[in-house]
Amino acid sequence: MNIRKIQKNNIDIAVVDTTEIVFTDGSSALDFFATTQYESGTERFVLKQYQIPESFFDLKTGLAGDVLQKIVNYRMKLAIVGDFSVYSSKSLNDFIYEMNSGKDVFFLNSEEEAINHLSSV
Repeated sequence: MNIRKIQKNNIDIAVVDTTEIVFTDGSSALDFFATTQYESGTERFVLKQYQIPESFFDLKTGLAGDVLQKIVNYRMKLAIVGDFSVYSSKSLNDFIYEMNSGKDVFFLNSEEEAINHLSSV
């Protein structure tokens, strides 16, 4: 796994580059974000959709809620980049809409959009 540190508007953002899934449950997500925060010196992260387990996008599993609650509790910010139109779940689409209306977690289409967003909140 490689972590690129990008600075925009005097804000550091960690972009995670890997083809692997970076966590599988709430506990491993907290470990991942704490380690990444320590290594990068920032609490703002960009992940790609394929780095997150599919169960995250099935809200019934509770994984998304568990992981994102940790993001909020530990005052981190996360942008997930991908094509979320592949999911037909109305609840997931509503969830993504709500997250994008907040200030902590965002589901965006491109890395550039994610960096711009994370550097302005």
